[in-house]
Amino acid sequence: MNLRARLAAAWLRRQSRISPTRLIAIVFVLLIALGTLLLMLPAASRAAGSCGVRQALFTATSATCVTGLVLGDTWSLWTGFGQVVILCLIEVGGLGFISAASLVIFLLRRRVGMRERMLMAQALSVSDLDSVVRLQKDVLIGSLSIQSAGALILFLRFLPRYGPWRALRWGVFHAVSAFCNAGFDIWGCLSPGESLAPFRADPVVSLTLCALIVLGGLGFFVWEELWRLHSWKKFSVYTKLVLLSTAVLIAGGALGYYLLERDNPATFGGESAAQVALDCLFQSISTRTAGFASFDQGSLTEGGKGLTVVLMLIGGSSGSTAGGLKTVTIVVLLLFLRARIRGTSTVRVFRRTVPDHQVMNAMCLVGIVALLAIFGTVLLCATSPVSFIDALYETVSALATVGLSTGVTASLSAPAQYLLILYMYFGRVGVLTLSLGFLMGSRSEDSFRYAYTNLLIG
Repeated sequence: MNLRARLAAAWLRRQSRISPTRLIAIVFVLLIALGTLLLMLPAASRAAGSCGVRQALFTATSATCVTGLVLGDTWSLWTGFGQVVILCLIEVGGLGFISAASLVIFLLRRRVGMRERMLMAQALSVSDLDSVVRLQKDVLIGSLSIQSAGALILFLRFLPRYGPWRALRWGVFHAVSAFCNAGFDIWGCLSPGESLAPFRADPVVSLTLCALIVLGGLGFFVWEELWRLHSWKKFSVYTKLVLLSTAVLIAGGALGYYLLERDNPATFGGESAAQVALDCLFQSISTRTAGFASFDQGSLTEGGKGLTVVLMLIGGSSGSTAGGLKTVTIVVLLLFLRARIRGTSTVRVFRRTVPDHQVMNAMCLVGIVALLAIFGTVLLCATSPVSFIDALYETVSALATVGLSTGVTASLSAPAQYLLILYMYFGRVGVLTLSLGFLMGSRSEDSFRYAYTNLLIG
């Protein structure tokens, strides 16, 4: 065996030891690195020469992790080439590189092996390896179909006023960005840095984006059950919880924004009843991970910012393009708190019992994200001239991969911006791999235990 063959064999043996979750984390780093290099090219920046490492890295991370936080208006900073790079990063980051690789496998009609099945299961947050190939095909077909339909609606809406080329660019870019819950926009040529504000009063644009955001945030497993079963009684407990919690969060969030912002002239105050309803609905949907803004988020009242932080932390549902702690994670935590308040130790829902290890997993995930949010907020306050609520808003937006900002991102110090880069990566990849580790990991019993001790709690 020659040297080249030996090196290839050694590389294959090393690859076989990489776990699927570790592989996902590594490939996301490689995608971010590739995106950074492409955005550093002079052809990607509207400014003369390269934009520099920090701006390129920040934008590439935000796009790959479908966050939407930016250091400046996307249209104003990036050329058409740069915008295409960002769009590709959003698509691959939102659907997952596994979906992109699966598309190539399906097109080439290659056999899907056990390793590929495990990767697909990890990426889709499912444990059934037998049906994962069919589910992956449904995800690809459904995702591309929904994005195409959204792009067509937006194209037809923009066409009469802005012409075919701009309508096509806007339709495709914003349909992909909304479905992948990324929040990037290229409307800066109309009003730099104001996101959806130029179309705030357009119900077709706003409601189309709302529909894309919700569909992207429901999760691929929920899609499959909705498509196959068509009956509430046949849905799994998980799907029922996702649908109920999503409806409650949308309605409750809209009502909360109405009560908190109805007298604020900088947000909803003075608008017509129909416009207020549309604004409240869009804000409630977008804040849970999409990141589009129909008005200046810095103009929110303190209560409005607090509500936004809560919705951002909750996020969408597992196995979706959305970020956050995920809806069912919060539901399980609330059910556990209710059970403990009632003096019971069992968590029950829809005549089913939630296993103790899943309750502990939910508590672990919430605890980790809460500690990171507190640490990030303190660091931002210590290194940048921002208020506590704005620092918390920015930190949670990065952790939950939302992308909404009160307008302080560009003014943050270099250490604070690099921290947000890490938080965006963790919010997309870290939470994903933790959740997948909970899902796929084996639960081993301790070989021994120490004697119990009693502590004072509360």
